[in-house]
Amino acid sequence: MTYDFGAFNNWGQLKKVAVRSAASAFVSDAKIDAEWKDLNFHSRPNLKNALAEYSIVEKLLKSTGAEVIDLGVGDGLTLDSLYTHDALIITPKGLVRPRMGKPQRRKEAAVNGAVLEKLGFPIAGEITGEGKIEGGDLVWIDRHTVLAGVGYRTNVEGVCQLQAICGPDVDMMWFDMPHYKGKSDVFHLMSCLSPLDKDLAVVYQPLMAGRLLEFLQSRGIKFVDVPDSEFETMGCNVLALGPRHAMMVAGNPITEQRMRDVGVKVEVIEGYDICRKGEGGPTCMTRPLVRA
Repeated sequence: MTYDFGAFNNWGQLKKVAVRSAASAFVSDAKIDAEWKDLNFHSRPNLKNALAEYSIVEKLLKSTGAEVIDLGVGDGLTLDSLYTHDALIITPKGLVRPRMGKPQRRKEAAVNGAVLEKLGFPIAGEITGEGKIEGGDLVWIDRHTVLAGVGYRTNVEGVCQLQAICGPDVDMMWFDMPHYKGKSDVFHLMSCLSPLDKDLAVVYQPLMAGRLLEFLQSRGIKFVDVPDSEFETMGCNVLALGPRHAMMVAGNPITEQRMRDVGVKVEVIEGYDICRKGEGGPTCMTRPLVRA
């Protein structure tokens, strides 16, 4: 079976996107009480506020004209299942089920993949054995170029397995990620790199590899720099809804204005309970499936 995944990049117009609503991920106060500490949330999410915040996210996604696919509830899933971007990898050949670096999340790939397979999305493969990879460590620059961050959530073995699945017409370039806050932290390549267009990206340079910055510059990509004061508040976790149209978390006014200054339309969400407490911003909460 063939499937049209559209233009392959991280910045094109959203056409189909998979999500798991706050209602399906958080479920109840009892579930939140049982899990939030073990999953390293900064503090306990408030369920009522999380539901209200998420309804705004869903409305914004639908307002772009994209088809929004809710993955629903699933056995063995945690609060982290809200962050659907990490738990499936999209390739030109189909979906790839990753072996996630965070052990508590390893059931998500099978659950999410099964839902989408029933809807007609092909499964191209899975990462097995000692391989580890998470969606947040991958950035597609174009159909033939994907950047991978290698750190505590993604390893070289995982990248090599993904390269084999994608085939020789995909150039997979990997870059070492810094230790930063250690193994328990949520730190991905997309924590410091978020494409906005073919020639524009939001970046936090202090935590990026020098050769990665040089590569992006060699491709003519200009930077919207996140200041030090806005990195911890997820100023760099920005979702491209389409070229120069982005969703970001409130509380990052400098980054927001810098984007607007270069012609980016910015949608701002509160994200106090659904983003900041679990360190998962607009990019993390969405698994783009098809972009134009």
